[in-house]
Amino acid sequence: MNIPNKLTVSRLIMAPLFFIAFHLGSWFGPSFQDAASILTLVLWALTELTDLLDGQIARSKNLVTDLGKVMDPFADTFSRLTYFVCLSGAGIMPLWTFILIMWREFSILFVRMLMMGKGKPVAANIWGKSKAVLYAVSGALGILYIALGNWVGDSSLIQVMRPVVTGVFVLAALAAVMSFLTYIKAIIRDGSLSSMSR
Repeated sequence: MNIPNKLTVSRLIMAPLFFIAFHLGSWFGPSFQDAASILTLVLWALTELTDLLDGQIARSKNLVTDLGKVMDPFADTFSRLTYFVCLSGAGIMPLWTFILIMWREFSILFVRMLMMGKGKPVAANIWGKSKAVLYAVSGALGILYIALGNWVGDSSLIQVMRPVVTGVFVLAALAAVMSFLTYIKAIIRDGSLSSMSR
């Protein structure tokens, strides 16, 4: 459990804390809504920061481990699907975009496990990197949209933000699907799927 792996574990811990913080207002009343908004924004920021730092530290300090290779993408999926469950349940994220993203994430985890068993890691592609950025941005915008709604009410800013937030969720779902299809295409081209079926 080196520093990068500890940072990864912290994301696994923060995900359920985010879920609890997100629902403080609905569970305990409107007086907790401001605290819920602040806590969810802080937990989002810490989650994304640790995601950025663990990979950078692992590569720069030569601390990449087999545990980290498995746990890091799992922690990413675990934390971001937690955001999206909350935002979809609150009616901020379109349900169909959440379903597409969830299917993609579970499918790619399965493919990664198969490929790691063959000793062939799944390399990142431009769609995968775009997907990661859009996941983070859409999560931030959704959380900020709810927070601003609590703080300023149904203002013109909120009305302008809503289609923007929805549009970013749609882009995130599109990038998720495209990154998965690109992974599968690369694996088929490499011949890995046919070798696994023998």
